[in-house]
Amino acid sequence: MPTPPSSGVRLLSKTQLAKQEIRLRVLAMRDALSKRGRTVRSRRIAQRIAALPSFVDVRTVLLFHSFGSEWRSEFLIQEALWRGKTVVLPRVLKWPGQMVLQTIENIVRDTAPSKRGILEPLPERPTISPEAIDWILVPGVAFTPRGDRLGYGGGFYDRLLAQLSPQVPRLAGAFEIQIVETLPTAHHDCSVDAVYTERRVFHCNEQKGFELY
Repeated sequence: MPTPPSSGVRLLSKTQLAKQEIRLRVLAMRDALSKRGRTVRSRRIAQRIAALPSFVDVRTVLLFHSFGSEWRSEFLIQEALWRGKTVVLPRVLKWPGQMVLQTIENIVRDTAPSKRGILEPLPERPTISPEAIDWILVPGVAFTPRGDRLGYGGGFYDRLLAQLSPQVPRLAGAFEIQIVETLPTAHHDCSVDAVYTERRVFHCNEQKGFELY
């Protein structure tokens, strides 16, 4: 019997379907938060992370600028710039599907919206290698208390985290509603060391020492 012609539609695996269901559910809850509610919660998250020894003591930090209904990570960016840290933001390359890391000194002057509406460094800003990163803030749609992470589906941060030294602190901020008990994971999915919400902190990597987080 001849093989049916391909329709060109890529079928999702059970793991991918499960991830998409959780992603849509959590994003809907996050989108339902009021603007004021997100701002208040975001300030709490930023203040808690900014006080951590692992953040205070490092020089070069890789952050990200929030978009949509994400917690407002720009509060932490401004704090890092005020403290004189080397602040690095990612810029997504259309090809080969990777991110380039670039430094900024001023959010307004040194960034511009991407096609997805995310503020990213201008192309002419200096680049920096992943090996130079001392600390990273990781975005995500959902997290578990064990540090499992569900991203937006592009795999950019999984590829980036695989390039960083295992000793680099990997922290995440999230609203409380983004914490779930379990997540379907694949072998390439990278986890985080700690997750900070407006209410709680989850220490997820005993080997790195809780005193840093």
